[in-house]
Amino acid sequence: MSGTFGSRQEEAQRLGRVLRPKADGRTAHFYTVVSRDTLDSEYAAHRQRFLAEQGYAYTIVDAADLAGRGEVNGPDWVEPTAD
Repeated sequence: MSGTFGSRQEEAQRLGRVLRPKADGRTAHFYTVVSRDTLDSEYAAHRQRFLAEQGYAYTIVDAADLAGRGEVNGPDWVEPTAD
């Protein structure tokens, strides 16, 4: 987890290190949490565009869509839990 506000290039470097193939075959996931309607949301949008230009795929999920629906299991999201 990184709490710093880095450049687009720094974000791409972090992402590359995190997602580098692991010797034991495990997969990694990279999450960016951004508060809506903040200055950081504008910076995050620029970083996301840059990462897309570099060939990274990502999905934006609103916290309201996750709340109460289950647990996050990797990049393909939410599995409902039994009530």
